[in-house]
Amino acid sequence: MQVVQSGGGLVQAGESLKLSCTFPGLRADVFPMGWFRQIPGKLREGVASITPTSEYSYYADAVKGRFGISRDNSKATLYLQMNALKPEDTARYYCAALKPGSFDWPISTGAVQFWGQGIQVTVSS
Repeated sequence: MQVVQSGGGLVQAGESLKLSCTFPGLRADVFPMGWFRQIPGKLREGVASITPTSEYSYYADAVKGRFGISRDNSKATLYLQMNALKPEDTARYYCAALKPGSFDWPISTGAVQFWGQGIQVTVSS
C-alpha cells in the first residue's frame, strides 16, 4: 500500500500545522489509527491514537491540549491538527493504521499494520 502523507514543513513556535495521511483502498472503519514521531537517535514514540469509528482518542502528555487527531473513514484519511507548536515538537511524523483489535494506549510500533512514509515537522524558536 502506498500511503500518502502531507502537511509537514517549517514553522515558528506558536504556529499550527495540519498533517494528513491517506491509505488508498483501505477499509478504514476496522483499523485503529495513530501518529508517531521520531527524533534521530531516539525511539519512535506514539503521539496520538483514535479508535476505528472515532469514539475515543488518546494523546501523549507532551501534546495533550495542543494536538487533535481525527479521521474521515469515507476518505480513508487520518489527520493531526497541531497547534501551539514548540521547538521540542520537531521530529519526523509517521501515520499508522494499527492491526484491527489491537487498540491500546500507549500505542506500540509492534501493533502497526501499515506505515506512512513519514514527514518532517520543524519548529523554530
